[in-house]
Amino acid sequence: MPSARGTLDWMPAADHPELLAPPVAAAVGAVEGALVAAIDAELADTAAFCDAYDVAPAASANCVVVAGRRGGETRYAAVMVLATDRADVNGVVRRHLDARKISFAPHDEAVGLTGMEFGGITPVGLPAGWPVLVDDAVVEAGEVVVGSGIRGGKLLVTGVDLLALPGAQRLSLALPRD
Repeated sequence: MPSARGTLDWMPAADHPELLAPPVAAAVGAVEGALVAAIDAELADTAAFCDAYDVAPAASANCVVVAGRRGGETRYAAVMVLATDRADVNGVVRRHLDARKISFAPHDEAVGLTGMEFGGITPVGLPAGWPVLVDDAVVEAGEVVVGSGIRGGKLLVTGVDLLALPGAQRLSLALPRD
């Protein structure tokens, strides 16, 4: 039966910096109890990961980087929603960031600004000043799997622990389910 831990071998994240992007390794100590597991980098995308490692999609949280613009200024934020949900980027997130226009940050921009691999971006170790917008369902999910900053690893944290990250804010971000 799928769960948050799936079939992975979880280890203390702080003891395995080789499974973390450098900014994540520098910040992971602030996330109490964070665990890390090695995965096949080819299976890092959510659906393939959940299938291969028996992880419940409702226990997998995706981190997307958005770019909000107003008056020539661009502000970035991380948005955390469960893999079973979609974030209301054009509504809730745009209004919260007080942006006139908002979009997903381009691939190269997200990678360059975070120092993380695309498909492994996580809220742990993001640039200073970035809001981390965490959906209510992520907080309430208990243990969730998130990226480790590289495609060859995953972190296991609690949704509550994500709220302890610098700039973290809890919001109702998910679009209503059909």
